[in-house]
Amino acid sequence: MAEELEIKLSLTPVALNQAAEWLSAQTGVSIGAEKTLINRYYDTPAGDLNHQKVALRVRQAGDKYIQTLKTKGEFVDGAHRRQEWEWPLMGRELNIGLIADTPVGQDVNLAALQPVFETNFVRRIRMLEGSGTTIECALDQGSILAGGQRRDLCELELELKQGDPGPLLDWARALAGRVPVFLNLISKAEQGYALAGLHQPVPLAEQDPLVNRVLHGLSRAWLSGAVDEALTADLRGLSDRDALPDTLAGELAWLKGALDSGENVADLAAGTTRLGQLQLALLELPEE
Repeated sequence: MAEELEIKLSLTPVALNQAAEWLSAQTGVSIGAEKTLINRYYDTPAGDLNHQKVALRVRQAGDKYIQTLKTKGEFVDGAHRRQEWEWPLMGRELNIGLIADTPVGQDVNLAALQPVFETNFVRRIRMLEGSGTTIECALDQGSILAGGQRRDLCELELELKQGDPGPLLDWARALAGRVPVFLNLISKAEQGYALAGLHQPVPLAEQDPLVNRVLHGLSRAWLSGAVDEALTADLRGLSDRDALPDTLAGELAWLKGALDSGENVADLAAGTTRLGQLQLALLELPEE
């Protein structure tokens, strides 16, 4: 078992290519492999893995196959932290015996697992190195497929491979200042479940930090195309906080005004750098 720490940004295809070009020109950045990844996700008909906030997939990259089990984990300081198990396979078929030795294997009818959706994309790699820190930047473009339906997939993931996690946010902020990005708390697996009609992300619990609730609410709106009452209430609560920096208060007012007028979060994220920069600035607020 390993622990994964990453920041995920959603972009348009044009912005993704611009990000790749900018990254490639930076000091300490090397260009890695480009590969096509075919990912099939499994669950029971009742969605038992999803209910446990677990994702199970078999990934094909060329002639190699890897089975991966991931927990949803937690969102901390802008990054996703979660547990991950990986096993090499001889072929594309799921090996349920490998899962039996994990905590998930005790609570799920493994014999009932079946394919639910796929996320298939081309991945370009940039390795970001400096001051003892190594970050893998994966630029993914492709689609999510479920039950005859398709959703475009276009993401940039910054994953810490070695060293201090601080540069993860530094790189994210640098990108947000150059191209429109969206700090996305909705994983590829959650997008797949939503497309398959098996699950829609729900608001975080009241005990979660307010900033996290707002960021998750924006991600739900990005996915569904609609702003729910929880996001509206959390944005109001955040805007009413004492001693907000003037610049941040102004940007929150802009965002609230845009959403109140019916603007779509995905369109806002694609059309301006303001939303991504605002999301990352919110991470600097102290918890109350």
